[in-house]
Amino acid sequence: MNSHAQPQPRFLERSGVRVPRFLYGTAWKEGETQRLTELALLHGFRGIDTANQRKHYDELAVGHGIAAAIQGGLVTREELFLQTKFTFRRGQDHRLPYDPKAPIGAQVEQSFASSLEHLGTTWIDSYVLHGPTEGVGLVAADGEAWGAMETLHERGQARLLGVSNVTAEQLEALCRKARIRPSFVQNRCYARQGWDREVRTFCVANGILYQGFSLLTANRDATAHAELRRIAERHGRTPSQIVFRFALDLGMIPLTGTRDAEHMDADLAVFDLHLDPDEMERIERLVAGP
Repeated sequence: MNSHAQPQPRFLERSGVRVPRFLYGTAWKEGETQRLTELALLHGFRGIDTANQRKHYDELAVGHGIAAAIQGGLVTREELFLQTKFTFRRGQDHRLPYDPKAPIGAQVEQSFASSLEHLGTTWIDSYVLHGPTEGVGLVAADGEAWGAMETLHERGQARLLGVSNVTAEQLEALCRKARIRPSFVQNRCYARQGWDREVRTFCVANGILYQGFSLLTANRDATAHAELRRIAERHGRTPSQIVFRFALDLGMIPLTGTRDAEHMDADLAVFDLHLDPDEMERIERLVAGP
């Protein structure tokens, strides 16, 4: 079977911002961060996801990679979608981008100013709250952080806002209270939870774009499933490519953190892959729980 259809758009538009439909994630890269950021840009990624959380990211090295690509004439800043995050104290190690004794709103301002410096830019395309304070519900600190992020948006410094690592209940509560609703949700996406069906359903109903991370690493049972491998073989593709195409067809913006240049090319090659509706249904049911 020829699975190649007409190449599909690689960008969405949200409030005047050009949003790539596939992002490159820079977590857990450490000393390889700059090289891999440059490599991802060289191989066609135009959306870079990072965080001002030295525990898991090296945002400054991401900035160095971006600067090298711009200086080399590969891209312009305007062609890039840069997404970074504010992380509460509990998600950080000792290398804090803010004064932990400062009010939460001031911490957001300090972290954001540091991100602008790290990334060598005057604006951030998407600024994300890197998870609520608690695992359940929202507390005052969450509202304070979001209010500070809204101020950054109103100044034009943070063009879009988002939130990550949230439950459907937390997302609904945030949307009720926020003056400016999130444009994005970024969650680890588990096949056994219906590919985060509850949160995705809320996002669709409320015009929020869902970003899925750990689509491969969190779903090894799904990627190794015989049914998924049969679908991949039918299309002459890899199981990883099928998962990413499936995610796109569900309306997700997938993230990949691959360190391999060939895998980068293979990931972006899913835009000319077409899955049939029955294949989509079979993948959605692979290892889903109740």
